[in-house]
Amino acid sequence: MSSPVSVHVWSDIACPWCFVGKRRFERAVADFEGEVVVEYHSFELAPDTPVDFEGDEVEFLAGHKGMPVEQVRQMLDQMTGLAAAEGLAFDFGSVRHTKTLLAHQALHHAKEQGKQLDLVERLFSAYFEQGRHVGRAEELAALAAEVGIDPVDLLEALADGRHSPAVEADIAAARQLGIRGVPFYVIDDRYGISGAQSPDVFRSALERAVEDRAAAGGQPEQPESPVAGAR
Repeated sequence: MSSPVSVHVWSDIACPWCFVGKRRFERAVADFEGEVVVEYHSFELAPDTPVDFEGDEVEFLAGHKGMPVEQVRQMLDQMTGLAAAEGLAFDFGSVRHTKTLLAHQALHHAKEQGKQLDLVERLFSAYFEQGRHVGRAEELAALAAEVGIDPVDLLEALADGRHSPAVEADIAAARQLGIRGVPFYVIDDRYGISGAQSPDVFRSALERAVEDRAAAGGQPEQPESPVAGAR
C-alpha cells in the first residue's frame, strides 16, 4: 500500500459511545494488515451545557433527554457493562458534566504537537473513569502535561482562543456531511460509518478502502476537501 488509510473521526469527549467506539476501532486496526492514520474532529453533543453543571450525570441526562430518572439509571448501567466489555471502567457517579468546547480546542492544540491521539485517550479516561473536570482550562493543562504537552503553552492557546476557528470548521464540516450524532468515522475520504460498530465492521471498511485503491491504481481518490468524498 503506497500510503496509509486515513480515518477522520468526529467525536465528543462527553460521548460514552465515542470511547467505546475508540476501543473497538483500535481492535480493528490491530487486525488490519496496513497502516492507518487517525485524526479527531470536534463535535458538541450538548453545546448549551454550562461549564459547571450543578448535578450528576443522571440529572443531566434526565433533563437533556426528557427521560425518567430510573430509565436513565438503567441506561447508564447498561452503558457501564458495555464499556467494561471493552476494558473500560466507566464511573458515571463521578462524571463532572461540562461544556466540552475548551477540550476540543485543547485537542486541536495537541494535534499541532503531534499528540492528539494521546490527549484524546487521556481526556476520555479522565472524564468517564476518573471524574476530572475537562471543562476547565487548568484541568485540561494538567491532563495535557501528562502526555507531554507544555501546559503553559496550552493555557495561552485556550486563553487567546487561537483554535476556536478550527473547532468551528469541524462542526461546520459535520453539518455539511449530515452528521447528527457521534462517533462518526470517515475512512479514506470515501466511506462513512456511524456509531460504535463492531471491530469486524471497521476492519471490513479498512480492507475495502485498500481494495478500492488497488482497483484505482493504488492511490486514494482525491476529493475537493479532506472529507468531501465521504458517503
